[in-house]
Amino acid sequence: MLLLGMLLTITTTHTPATDLGYLLHKNPARLQSFPMSFGQVHLFYPEASLDRCTVALLLDVDAVGLVRGHESEGFALQQYVNDRPYVASSFMSVAINQILGTALGGRSKERPELAQTALPFAATLAVVPCDGGEALLRRLWEPLGYAVAVDHHVLDTHVPEWGDSAYFTLHLTAEVCLQELLTHLYVLIPVLDNDKHYYVGDDEVEKLLRFGHGWLATHPERELITKRYLKHRKSLAQSALARLVEQPDPDAMVAAHEREEAVVEERMSLQQQRMGAVVATLRASGARRVLDLGCGEGRLIGALLADKQFEEIVGMDVSYRSLELAHERIHLERLPEMQRERVRLIQGSLNYRDQRLAGYDAAAVVEVIEHLDPPRLAAFERVLWEWAKPGTVVVTTPNSEYNVRWEQLPAGNFRHRDHRFEWTRAEFQSWAKSVAERFGYTVKFLPVGPEDAEAGAPTQMGVWTRHGY
Repeated sequence: MLLLGMLLTITTTHTPATDLGYLLHKNPARLQSFPMSFGQVHLFYPEASLDRCTVALLLDVDAVGLVRGHESEGFALQQYVNDRPYVASSFMSVAINQILGTALGGRSKERPELAQTALPFAATLAVVPCDGGEALLRRLWEPLGYAVAVDHHVLDTHVPEWGDSAYFTLHLTAEVCLQELLTHLYVLIPVLDNDKHYYVGDDEVEKLLRFGHGWLATHPERELITKRYLKHRKSLAQSALARLVEQPDPDAMVAAHEREEAVVEERMSLQQQRMGAVVATLRASGARRVLDLGCGEGRLIGALLADKQFEEIVGMDVSYRSLELAHERIHLERLPEMQRERVRLIQGSLNYRDQRLAGYDAAAVVEVIEHLDPPRLAAFERVLWEWAKPGTVVVTTPNSEYNVRWEQLPAGNFRHRDHRFEWTRAEFQSWAKSVAERFGYTVKFLPVGPEDAEAGAPTQMGVWTRHGY
């Protein structure tokens, strides 16, 4: 088997691509070397043009230095006969943290806005150990929105009957913030290796929670990731998992959300108009099997149930408590059997690929996208338009231009304190057209609520139709 060494490359085609140097705080014109406790780390740029820029992180591990003064825990020569100098492991995570720490923290003095912007990246790790094979590689990375490709290395090219090894070259592509990419690499590389070269204690729990913030709690493999990252120390893993699932009181959050939006929208019954517009659009599309993504407490599900055209309705939400409230709101237990069989409530995240969402006629995403962190929009787009790809997609979101028509908003500039952004009509339409173009859809726009001559309608709605549907 040919081992390529412990090498990480990250490429972007963002224009100008050489902005990667500003984001990493490393000059593309210089080769830099850093002494580490385990050897040397070299950082250089194999290519650096306006159209394409690649940075390489090469670890030169001192195999003899690693074992000097240490007793072997395995067979007599294990300290000298092993893969440590050649495969991506916790050494690489340490290098990312120490050498690219500013980018890992999401900071850039020269390009602060770009550091928080999703950009096209391609990362290659040569070589990674993975005892779970290609299937585990995909289970770890695809839910985070990455396209995954692997090169599987054989044990010996001269003895093919020995079969494949547990080593892969891993290729990842996605449109994400650089900080996200580095964070995922930092956490998941030692998870793939299933080992760490240093002692794992309570401080590792804090690091996992810090670098896993915003994605690990809802990752389908969070238990496996946590256990492997913490070197299978049971007490530490239990502590980390317990803290990962800690959430504010969902009843209080739902109640607060309802109060805030009621204050803003009560004069025009905007919520009822929104539901009516979505149901009418879904009905006009001819859809019979419908997804309600981010269904919350089930208002749209109740409206869809009242229309016999919709034969199957699936409501999905990341909050289990919200699904319980939806169950109660639509009185699912008391519905006649034929009605009850039309509805299914499932827990899941819009940021992760989910086979359960494939094959539906239509999907509704009502007042949801503004609750997503902007860097996670790219993952959401792929989950819905690339992987689930329903025939029709209906999305509603606030029109921020209309906010001036309310004298006082409970959340300040936004309509609710949990909104991560609110778009103008031009911003929403620009995003929607980009999504349509990239994933093979056409899109049209409809106002919801009373239209103002200058500010437009309070809610904006986009309706995507898949080509050929």
